[in-house]
Amino acid sequence: MPKIKVLIIDDSALIRSIMREIINSQPDMEVVGQAPDPITARELIKQLNPDVLTLDVEMPRMNGLEFLEKLMRLRPMPVLMVSTLTERGNEVTLKALELGAVDFITKPRIGVTDGLAELSEEIGDKIRAAARARIRRHALNTTPVERPQPLPGIFLNTTEKLIFVGSSTGGTEALKEFLTRMPATSPAVLVTQHMPEAFTRSFAQRLDGLSAMTVKEAEHNERVLPGHAYIAPGHSHLLVKKSGAYYYTELSQAEPVNRHRPSVDVLFNSAAQVAGSNALGVIMTGMGKDGAVGMLAMRQAGAYTIAQDEASCVVFGMPKAAIELGAAIEVASLNDIAGRVLERLGRRG
Repeated sequence: MPKIKVLIIDDSALIRSIMREIINSQPDMEVVGQAPDPITARELIKQLNPDVLTLDVEMPRMNGLEFLEKLMRLRPMPVLMVSTLTERGNEVTLKALELGAVDFITKPRIGVTDGLAELSEEIGDKIRAAARARIRRHALNTTPVERPQPLPGIFLNTTEKLIFVGSSTGGTEALKEFLTRMPATSPAVLVTQHMPEAFTRSFAQRLDGLSAMTVKEAEHNERVLPGHAYIAPGHSHLLVKKSGAYYYTELSQAEPVNRHRPSVDVLFNSAAQVAGSNALGVIMTGMGKDGAVGMLAMRQAGAYTIAQDEASCVVFGMPKAAIELGAAIEVASLNDIAGRVLERLGRRG
């Protein structure tokens, strides 16, 4: 089987060297070229036809975002962003995902050599996922983007119903599509998206500005309210618990599950145990199988469960695992999931 061909684009010779060593140590991939800037990279892409690019953000001659936007219009291909853990880096990385990057790797600000070496397994996994990802051409948008209109919703007893969502690779855009279609009167939504802790607050704030619902990074022991979406912070598992008539969030620093903290399985298992048939579960695009076992527990506890279909997934990993396990009652396209959730809840007006 041919190896995955990777082109590294980074203005730092040190980063290029470390990334080359990590990638070439993987048995199923190889670095076919390196570029210190996008202008050089453009010629190497034509010559080498790589399967995956790793792309730095801040570079001379053309920044990574400008290059990514042009690339996804003219020659769409899998791109893995390499970003720095800064507030500015967070915003730029989230923008890159909007432009079509498959995923990102965070490089430490200090101890770069050791820090990246510790991420070698994650880097390999993300390059594999990127190589399998569905890449869509992004048209140049010359008109202002209109705020998505939420679906109509009239709900009764919304405090009794809860929606649980899990996602990973490609999930930032999938969650945006889902949450912007949910009305302000929606039952509460609890979300686990695989994402480093430095990014989840910025991600929640970005979604809050686009959604009719109030979107926030979850805090420990806060009451779960209708019309609110709670994003698991990158440092903790998110669970739901009940006290009296009300649901509350719980954050846990327990060991990673399926190599993830936060883990979708942890969230879904708590939904099965605490909310039972009052829960509705959704599993969306992502590599691996996190969430499949938890979704099966939800279904067995009486919850309705929906998996995103293969055609609309960036990476058909987590939904596929859930479907194969018999955890998903329904399979739906990303564009239809919000509508199916509202219809299933039986309160859509």
